[in-house]
Amino acid sequence: MASPPKSRSAALDVAAHLAQRLSESLVRERLVPRFVDSYVVEHGRYGLQVHAPLYRDLLALLQREALLASSARALDIVSKGGIAPENSKLKPMKRKDALSFRQKFLSALTRLQRWNAGDALEFQSDLVMYEEILARGAASQRKRKPFEVANHPFVDRCAFVLDSSFMENARMAASRALSNVEALTAEITAVVMQNAPRQK
Repeated sequence: MASPPKSRSAALDVAAHLAQRLSESLVRERLVPRFVDSYVVEHGRYGLQVHAPLYRDLLALLQREALLASSARALDIVSKGGIAPENSKLKPMKRKDALSFRQKFLSALTRLQRWNAGDALEFQSDLVMYEEILARGAASQRKRKPFEVANHPFVDRCAFVLDSSFMENARMAASRALSNVEALTAEITAVVMQNAPRQK
């Protein structure tokens, strides 16, 4: 059996590396636990942490949302190109290459998260929903001010899961968490793509 062409193999490695770095960084940086814990303290919602199993389930659900937001942002940066370190510009991908990268990225994520087929399909379906909502809002997108709540599926879904009784407070906290997730994602994606082997 012939080995795959170098560029295809390199793309697989880069996609898998990006999936791994994003997954590990979201856990290592503890963005979700810090988001929940700061919300609990700021708004006195200590009941969210009283039952350990429910608290763990809450963190797991929100971690999945963070991974969705991070994946959507990373794939957007990769396909459209983005700002890389040293002020150089990443080159946008051709549509075919972007679709191939996306498929390899999601396959790697499925392996890393040890999802079964149903979990993987559900994640992909939610990711498509994220991307469609973000694409619709992209035309009118402007840089939001720190006190503004982001118009993003992560914000609404996390706020509902976190504290549906106090949606506005939860949405503001989720919006701040989204800023942290997106900043981390942009940084990691730029570094991984900058160090990726160039295709001829």
